[in-house]
Amino acid sequence: MSRFAAVDLGASSGRVIVGEVSSDRVALQEVHRFPNRPVRVAGTLQWDVLALWAGVVDGLRAAGAVDGVAVDSWAVDYALLDADGALLGNPVHYRDARTDGVADAVDRVVPPATSYATTGVQRLPFNTVYQLVAARGSAAMAAAESLLMIPDLFAYWLTGERSGEVTNASTTGLFDVRARSWAGDLATRLDLRPEILPAVVEPGSVIGRVRPGVAEEFGWPGGVPVWAVGSHDTASAVLGVPARSPAFAYVSCGTWSLVGVELTAPVTTEAARAANFSNELGVDGTVRFLRNVMGLWLLQECVRTWERDGHAVDLPALLAAAADVPGGRSTVDPDRPEFLPPGDMPARLRAECRRTGQPEPGTPAEITRCILDSLAGAYRRAVGEAAALSGHPVEVVHLVGGGARNALLCQLTADACQLPVVAGPVEAAAYGNVLVQARAAGVLTADRTDLRRLIGGAGAVYHPR
Repeated sequence: MSRFAAVDLGASSGRVIVGEVSSDRVALQEVHRFPNRPVRVAGTLQWDVLALWAGVVDGLRAAGAVDGVAVDSWAVDYALLDADGALLGNPVHYRDARTDGVADAVDRVVPPATSYATTGVQRLPFNTVYQLVAARGSAAMAAAESLLMIPDLFAYWLTGERSGEVTNASTTGLFDVRARSWAGDLATRLDLRPEILPAVVEPGSVIGRVRPGVAEEFGWPGGVPVWAVGSHDTASAVLGVPARSPAFAYVSCGTWSLVGVELTAPVTTEAARAANFSNELGVDGTVRFLRNVMGLWLLQECVRTWERDGHAVDLPALLAAAADVPGGRSTVDPDRPEFLPPGDMPARLRAECRRTGQPEPGTPAEITRCILDSLAGAYRRAVGEAAALSGHPVEVVHLVGGGARNALLCQLTADACQLPVVAGPVEAAAYGNVLVQARAAGVLTADRTDLRRLIGGAGAVYHPR
């Protein structure tokens, strides 16, 4: 069997997973997991990418000999490099407040309808385009020779080659979703130095080979290929959906939830823009027509607040208690901007219920049930609108990622959508990452449908009640 290492970097943790692949089988093994802890320095929330790199090094050393490696991560955030390839400061976290009000300023230069017709990207306050506008005039931007998205940065450190993989580039708000290339004119209109944007590569391309000095740190020989895959973790996760027909919707559920359908062409109608849907690129020329939903961030921040206040949280027990709370008592719109920053999430949830005239959830179980009911309702709206706006039929919902472990959320989603929900795999992004590598290396020759038949890890099927 051939072995491929998937470096999967999430907003709260990173993983190195080894996939063993033959013509009829894919088996995954997690060999290393490490935390991803943002750091606030001088008032700016930043990613500690050097700590992440140390985790990647430890993981690839633990992986042993492999036939290839690829990196996927979250989207929208970027790093700046100088002419020598040195990092110009830690990448700023998308939850930092520097983009407050920037979207409105951009709209005055480029009308939203004009931008959407080209990029097809959902209007979110932290989109890369708004981050870059916020950074205009900074010393780092003036010194920048190139811009790399987060997975492209790690590929650069592995190989010394600078590139921009299209699935992550398509989330920036500076990418032409039909041409699958940078929208240079848009960048110029916003005074964003399009010359620093890297050459784009498609999933399945070889970015380069692991440099000998780097390979020594892993105990590898030099020359192991580093592949471009769906470097936006959702692009890999969608390929990792074990669908048996095209008539499916997906919920890629972790810190964020991305909810949508897989298409062969973008939908950039005015109705799609008004509904705030994104057309993000996928593997094999596909389009991920989706909406970002705040996701399990709401619960994660609640747990952090409770633990900070000295209350130990047993998550399985908390979910069991939430299942006993009557449903639908209080719900919120999880995408309200006040839920985006870190902080006291229970207080914000109670305040929103109070503002809307609903009972305030008091206990952790009541707050958890409010969150899960709210997410299920948001998934129902997103699945229904994705189908209606695209004309794509939906007969089943696949819920993948960490949320697939949450049986209550899966059942509430089935109830809300009135569709069966297939849970798992949890490591859908790693499956997608490994499958693209294996096909690019010639171990597999299948199309997407047949690749998906190799995926394991799908769990229970939840039927609507």
